[in-house]
Amino acid sequence: MCAGRGHGNVLKCLKSFSEKQSLFTLRKGRAGRVALHDEELRSGLEKVLQVFAGYYDINRDAPLVPFDAEAEFRMHGEEFLLIRSAKITEMDSREFVFFAVRDVLSAQEFEALQEKAWETGLARATVGAHHRNSDVILIILAWTVAEDAVRQIRKSRHYRSYRFGLQGWSESRTAVVELSTGRRYFSRTGDTLKRYLKGI
Repeated sequence: MCAGRGHGNVLKCLKSFSEKQSLFTLRKGRAGRVALHDEELRSGLEKVLQVFAGYYDINRDAPLVPFDAEAEFRMHGEEFLLIRSAKITEMDSREFVFFAVRDVLSAQEFEALQEKAWETGLARATVGAHHRNSDVILIILAWTVAEDAVRQIRKSRHYRSYRFGLQGWSESRTAVVELSTGRRYFSRTGDTLKRYLKGI
């Protein structure tokens, strides 16, 4: 509530209210993030999800916090010797993809997202005799990427084998897009993700 009836007090009151209201309207997304470029980020995310939708099951409605969407790919393959009754082997391959949008991506935020994606992906892997791989993919769209975050992205890599590789492996791949500049940053094994990001 504004004190006083003078013209100057009224203007100050309106200005204060306007600033608070503007800040409130910028608070979107999970955990009260302030996204100054929310429209551009959401548009970019939707374009990426449309590319993945051709092969992956997309979860936009209830992704794990702190992510903004998820996707999963499953493939079951079998090999036979001449006749179908003579099966040689079968294998299961899965990919867990986590998407995040951020106005500014810091090194600390990147590390938190990467670790959460990796831990969650490993927990969802079903390892057994027919398991080939369960890979974890992280895709981040940010308006600005901090320099220290770029260094972390480029050197990041996670890998785990199961029973010395006899029951497959899990590997991480990461891609980050800086929408303000169009630059793309990839982890050591993330180059294969370039084809998913051509439209943004």
